[in-house]
Amino acid sequence: MQPRYLILTLFFLLSVSTAEGQEITVMAEYPRVVQAGEQFMINWTINSGDGDFREPPFTGFYKLMGPQTSYSSSTQIINGKVSREVKYTYSYYLQAMKEGKYVIPPASVIIKNKTYSSDSIRIEVAGGNSSRQGAAITEDDISDADLGDSDEDVFVNLTVDKRNVFVGEPLSVTVKLYTRVEISGINEIKYPGFEGFLRTDLETPPLTSLKRESINGTVYGTGVVQQFLLYPQFPGDVTIDPVQLSVLIRRKSGQSDPFFGDFFATYTTVPKAILSKSLRIKINPLPGNKPADYSGIVGKISINASLDGDSVNMNDAINLKIVLSGSGNLKIANPPALKLPPDLEVYDPKITDNLKNNLSGTTGQKTFEYLLIPRHHGDFSIPPISYSYFNSDSKRYETITTPELKFHARRTGEPASGITVYGGVAKEDVKYLGKDIRFISSRPGLLRKTDRLSASMKWFWPSYAFSLLLFFIILFLRREHIRRNSDLLAVRNRKAGKVAGQRLKLASRCLKEKKSDRFYEEILRALWGYLSDKLSIPVSELNKIRAVEALKQKGIPEKDVESLASVIDLCEFARYAPSSSREEDEKIYDEAARFIRLLENTLS
Repeated sequence: MQPRYLILTLFFLLSVSTAEGQEITVMAEYPRVVQAGEQFMINWTINSGDGDFREPPFTGFYKLMGPQTSYSSSTQIINGKVSREVKYTYSYYLQAMKEGKYVIPPASVIIKNKTYSSDSIRIEVAGGNSSRQGAAITEDDISDADLGDSDEDVFVNLTVDKRNVFVGEPLSVTVKLYTRVEISGINEIKYPGFEGFLRTDLETPPLTSLKRESINGTVYGTGVVQQFLLYPQFPGDVTIDPVQLSVLIRRKSGQSDPFFGDFFATYTTVPKAILSKSLRIKINPLPGNKPADYSGIVGKISINASLDGDSVNMNDAINLKIVLSGSGNLKIANPPALKLPPDLEVYDPKITDNLKNNLSGTTGQKTFEYLLIPRHHGDFSIPPISYSYFNSDSKRYETITTPELKFHARRTGEPASGITVYGGVAKEDVKYLGKDIRFISSRPGLLRKTDRLSASMKWFWPSYAFSLLLFFIILFLRREHIRRNSDLLAVRNRKAGKVAGQRLKLASRCLKEKKSDRFYEEILRALWGYLSDKLSIPVSELNKIRAVEALKQKGIPEKDVESLASVIDLCEFARYAPSSSREEDEKIYDEAARFIRLLENTLS
């Protein structure tokens, strides 16, 4: 046998063996909804040959033609492994006879005395139009009047999953197209402004094909144009404006050729504007019995807190991680309030999130990481951390709490290890104590009389009095310094401008690096943090309404307060739907900086 024939023989044997090893399946392809009188096709595809195909009974349908058998095969060689795919397709042309819901039993094929079956087929037959007497809708049946004036041939629908929600509770919006005529595309879309909502565009597959649905007994081709996720911000009855679409309807121009039918026909596109109906949504306010630590979250969440170790050196950092998980408007979740010992220094948290938006809302988790620095050795305890939210299912406030966390701060090997440090004395001050103290010499020697003793005595008492006075002055200043620093509210009030300035610098850097989400977040952190420190209101209790009232009481001009509220609204909106230009972002930055300078000059 020649080598090439040997290779072909081996190739064939490998192909056959590979095909025999694969799982045999029988798949059905069919329309789920048809119109009474409509002709349609059902295909059964088998990934193997040499079988005996058995068609099912077509009860409720008239078989026009079939079976028509087609065959296809393909061979692949990947890394020396040969695979061969064989497909046999059996096609039947049927006509729907009567309105109703029908079930076609499974088709089967017998291969090597083994039977393989498909799934059963469920088809809904919708009632036909009386004017057409059950005939299928074809392009020849559509007149110019149908294209231009009929509102039933093509329309758009705007739907929501809920019409009665609480403030902060998510609702999904779907824009869906329905048509009985051929559409070549969508020319223009104008969505509502969604005033009073925070809007997030959901990822929607492109409208490349339509599905068949029965609407009031009429079969339409349907497709989802766009989906949104909305978070209502204010209570009341809100109207969502209609969606406006301009679709391109494809129609045949001229008459069909008597010999070739529509093969050589020409088509034109006709634009048509369609408008959905508006929607009325009732937004309920949250109950008035809010917990003191209410976070503003509406949904269902859980909390977890952990330390990255159980011990740390004194003056070194230990990491506290707090994770909020669940569903709801977690994007706006603020850091939880911490009640830490006064000798445990804490820095602003690093905030990260892993959130996904879908039709049911926002799910995922938001993480707050704090750096804690113990300023002395010993055991430290972090009290339980509580977080309150509104459960939209149970329609009540719920509080979740973490367990108490503990860790130990070890001594560091400093030279002044034998000296006890009291509150208010810095570590740097301790380093010099050993140098300042002069110890008595222990070496024996002779006592000598000196004539300078009487001369030095006249300077002793003045020096003693001056030293005593200097001691009391230093003691007073030190105690005043400790008193001022012990008042955390006063300290934060004094340092508010500096902290806000640092956050604005970070926001400016994010703007230059085109990190839009981080830019808006830092602007909000700067504003909310500054207002919290200046107004002595915890961040967890601070909201726009309370901030506006407090600023007006402080005598801040109303136009400046309104400007601040506008900046906050723009930032909150942009975090969900960032679409502003660089010029608008720079304007937001300048307005935030101007407001902070104004308050520094007014409230200082």
